Amino acid sequence: MTEHVETEKELTESERALEAKAAEPQPAAADAPSGGASGLSQDELDQLTADIVAALKTVYDPEIPADIYELGLIYKIDINDNREIAVEMTLTAPGCPVAGEMPVWVENAVSAVPGVSGVTVTLTFDPPWEQSRMSDEARLALNMF
Repeated sequence: MTEHVETEKELTESERALEAKAAEPQPAAADAPSGGASGLSQDELDQLTADIVAALKTVYDPEIPADIYELGLIYKIDINDNREIAVEMTLTAPGCPVAGEMPVWVENAVSAVPGVSGVTVTLTFDPPWEQSRMSDEARLALNMF
């Protein structure tokens, strides 16, 4: 079983939306290990998802006073039965000064979550990030109402 989570365009209730998406059955990714004895219960999946979101909320773009999750930079989180996590993310701009470092920060933050066996972070610019992906919390922090 591979769980796939798409972040919502409007992240007002980001954690609740993420957990709801994680609970939906999704097709297994082609490169994900096939199911086995290491499957996750729904409670384990919910807790792991909440812990991953909490970890992502500790990562900040040094130029913006809002975390990358609330900024809408996290596009996708996949969790497979072996507790391997795949994160697809973007940056606010392709020329971001921390483009080489931020995926490593994300990998380190998610790797520190108890129970995670591995993390892969993929950087994408398709679709490009736009301000509408920010949560109300991020808009408030940046005074963008």
